[in-house]
Amino acid sequence: MPDEEPQHRHILTFNFRQGRNKPRHDEAFASLWPRYGLDWEPGDGPIDFPKLFGRTAPVVLEIGSGNGEAAAAMSDADRARDLLAVEVYPQGIADLMDRAAERGLDNLRIYQGDALPLLWEALAPGSLDEVRVYFPDPWPKKRHHKRRIIQPDHVRTLTALLRPGGVFHCATDIEDYAEQMLDVLTAEPALENTADGYAPRPDHRPVTKFERRGVKAGRDIFDLIFRKRR
Repeated sequence: MPDEEPQHRHILTFNFRQGRNKPRHDEAFASLWPRYGLDWEPGDGPIDFPKLFGRTAPVVLEIGSGNGEAAAAMSDADRARDLLAVEVYPQGIADLMDRAAERGLDNLRIYQGDALPLLWEALAPGSLDEVRVYFPDPWPKKRHHKRRIIQPDHVRTLTALLRPGGVFHCATDIEDYAEQMLDVLTAEPALENTADGYAPRPDHRPVTKFERRGVKAGRDIFDLIFRKRR
């Protein structure tokens, strides 16, 4: 009997470049994944956040946490909320787990893999307090723009997961992607812009090594902060 067709066929929004783990990366996974890792696979059903975090609190979703510099700092400064970080690269995940352990964080969990199945199957409508998409893969070639994570369908899905009044915060150092983000987020009827166009970088979003590299290269930084209509 043939396998059932998957519920969703989709274009990947990330370009997986397999790096080489250093011993410290392997050590972080061995010692810290049981504490910080989320073992979820398509078909597992919705995530029980109170069970995952050991408490009931507002939940923030960050897609593409990179090396975890921003995720760890923001979780440390905002311990009243829980953060679910999504990342595909094991080296970045290991770095984030190390940062979390150094800070003694209990309000952070990490999912390794493609964010889209997680959005479709694991998260309940209205379950998120905030969505963060910081410096996602820009897919600079025009023929690859369809791979960008900020697309109407994905934004519609993410917006449905936000509670009324919840925040949708994006940042990029790629001007044409910023323009696309602004167009797509503005076109989503359930969202409203908190600024007149691009927003000033809020103090609570730290400037990361990646961001400093973009500024050094002469690129502007664009923050977009929208809110789900009540």
